[in-house]
Amino acid sequence: MPSAATPRFSVIIPVYGVEGYIRECLESVISQSCPDFEIIAVDDCSQDGSGAIIDEFAARDPRVRAVHREQNGGIGAARNTGIAQARGDYLLFLDGDDSIRPGSLQAMADRLAETGDPEILLFDYVRTYTDGTVEESKSGKHIAALGDQVVRPADHLELLRIFAVVWNRVYRRDFFTAGGFTGDGFRFTDGLYEDALMVYTTMAAAERVAGLEYVVVEYRQRRQGSSMRSSSPRKHFVIFDQYQRIFDYLDGRPGLDEYRKVVFERMISHFLYTLARGFRIPRSHRRAYVRQAGRVYRKNEPKGFTPPPGIAGVKFKVLRTGSYTAFESLKAANNTRESAFRALGRSKRWGGRKALKTYYAVQRRLPVDENLAVYSAYWGRTPGCNPLAVHEAAKKLAPHLRGVWVVNRAHADRLPAGITRVAPATFGYWKAMARAKYLVNNVNFPDAVVKRPGQVHLQTHHGTPLKRMGLDQQNYPAVARSMDFGKLMERVDRWDWSVSSNQHSTEQWERVYPASFRTLDAGYPRNDVYYRATAADVRRIRGALGIAPGKKAILYAPTVRDHQRDAFVARLDLARFARELGPEYVLLVRAHYFYGADPELNALAESGALVDVSRHPSVEELCLAADVLITDYSSIMFDYANLDRPIVTYADDWEMYRTLRGVTFDLLSGRPGDTPGVIATTEDELIDAFRSGAWQGESAAALRRAFRERFCMWDDGHAAERVVRAVFLAEEGLNPPVVPLDERTPAPTPEAAEASAATRPEHVAG
Repeated sequence: MPSAATPRFSVIIPVYGVEGYIRECLESVISQSCPDFEIIAVDDCSQDGSGAIIDEFAARDPRVRAVHREQNGGIGAARNTGIAQARGDYLLFLDGDDSIRPGSLQAMADRLAETGDPEILLFDYVRTYTDGTVEESKSGKHIAALGDQVVRPADHLELLRIFAVVWNRVYRRDFFTAGGFTGDGFRFTDGLYEDALMVYTTMAAAERVAGLEYVVVEYRQRRQGSSMRSSSPRKHFVIFDQYQRIFDYLDGRPGLDEYRKVVFERMISHFLYTLARGFRIPRSHRRAYVRQAGRVYRKNEPKGFTPPPGIAGVKFKVLRTGSYTAFESLKAANNTRESAFRALGRSKRWGGRKALKTYYAVQRRLPVDENLAVYSAYWGRTPGCNPLAVHEAAKKLAPHLRGVWVVNRAHADRLPAGITRVAPATFGYWKAMARAKYLVNNVNFPDAVVKRPGQVHLQTHHGTPLKRMGLDQQNYPAVARSMDFGKLMERVDRWDWSVSSNQHSTEQWERVYPASFRTLDAGYPRNDVYYRATAADVRRIRGALGIAPGKKAILYAPTVRDHQRDAFVARLDLARFARELGPEYVLLVRAHYFYGADPELNALAESGALVDVSRHPSVEELCLAADVLITDYSSIMFDYANLDRPIVTYADDWEMYRTLRGVTFDLLSGRPGDTPGVIATTEDELIDAFRSGAWQGESAAALRRAFRERFCMWDDGHAAERVVRAVFLAEEGLNPPVVPLDERTPAPTPEAAEASAATRPEHVAG
């Protein structure tokens, strides 16, 4: 703990014309739980009662010092006066009409201790309005991104996006008083916009900066009285001098080329922001302002600087010319466009295709939202598959990201809790598609979606390819006749990442989708549940499906036939199959999602012959509930293999399927690695496989082991985490590393789950 002579914090408060606010400001500091501070309140010859109020506080609390300047010098001079008298380890600048929240100083003290006393500590703030509204800052995401790191700002340029004011950070006093242009300390300059100069020079000089995810300052938005609403327009022209001082400072410091580019972009944006405020730069001064802005632009433009995209970049280029006439022409054109757009919004054609297209084009000119991800699965169906698993993992590992789902109206009533939905072909949809940083899908987004700079497309896929995919389909008329392969490749060209669960898939995707995407050999996120589900989960799912204890559940999940898409046609007599197996078994039938409701299947379900699970929202839960899987050529077999439970292949039309659709390997070869278990090509063979017990015999188990080794290479329960870390958090390498197959433990089988319940004390006692 610092001695009384060296408090931890020196809180410097310039005081001028804040009679109605200074008391609240001082009380907010004095009432802090951390007592280790001093307050230096500097009266800058205020004409109201502010000086008397700070004297009152100084008289009753020795930690408050009231300093009265002999002449008014402005906020910068008042701060310099406070710095000269400060004794604390850290300097906290607080404006006299703002306040700090309870616990702020203690939170800062703790964070400074944790990070080894960095030169600057950044913290959050909120804006408060006269109507009681509280608005969060846009700085929180950048501070959150820092986490526990202590960084050099020149290596983390996103920190320059934080509001450039000195009251949302504390400075280590020895750093502050030893820096500056000449090494005799940083000093505030006269005039407005002094904060920008101080922020960008100190951040350039700092080697160690940390962040605190805590709202410290309540930044009061005054309706009047702010210095930024000065009645003298020429006072605002000092913005050019302040920024010129920044670039003069940077000129003397090598290795800051990228830093200069960001500060330059912030400067021009600040120039434009100020120009747009008529109360700062009235019409009579706008020509001179634009001319001077152009001179500063051309003098300091960094080599290789690129203006931002869209209308903002156009404004940059026009401002560079210094031509007021050109700038006004741009403004007039923009106003005309905005007026037309508003009129369009009032017209009956607002919901039309043309309006949506125009709206989407406008939204693409606006900045990308770095914290927005759009998810979709199976062409706008219920959230599921790999995208849902990635979304769930992102909520934990990248909580700064907001996720929205594209879901068709027909599936809107089946949304899982906590899902934010946008409907396709709506204004909300096109805004999200235009602005989101990340676009995640297990199929392709529509052709009308434009891949704009800065966006990241993550293709998760939705299965391991037994059937031919991509450009391979050109050789198979059953599917090629409905496919525009040129359009397909345009969609593939949007991919930045392609997720794979095994080497077979990686090789197929690289070959049949030749594009510049980066393959992520992470495993399928949707399969994580097969290593994380517990015995209780298995019992719960089976109970919800009505599967009684002791019953063997068979999941029958055939794939779609490209030559037979109109309606579900069972490849076997389901009623006979269920009858032949007897009451020991429960048959769960899942028709492919391409098919609608099937009357025959419904009738069988109503008679009790089987359970129709075609509309169950989670195929993963169905797999966890099943003792055995029967499928033909569906990719469900590769996922189910992770559970190390029996798989029976029922392939009554193998020759037709591989002729019409094409396959990547011979599923029926019987070779280890190709075949997952027992093969049946007729209904009688299938029934016999269960009657004889072959479905769960040692021969089938040996085939399954080889199949798992080939196709479950990277599925270990951590695939979603690896995807989030690689794509959303930009971490290099596979993190965490893949767990070897023989060290993984799949979810308990239904039999094991029921056995574990039977051995619980309450069951024994019962």
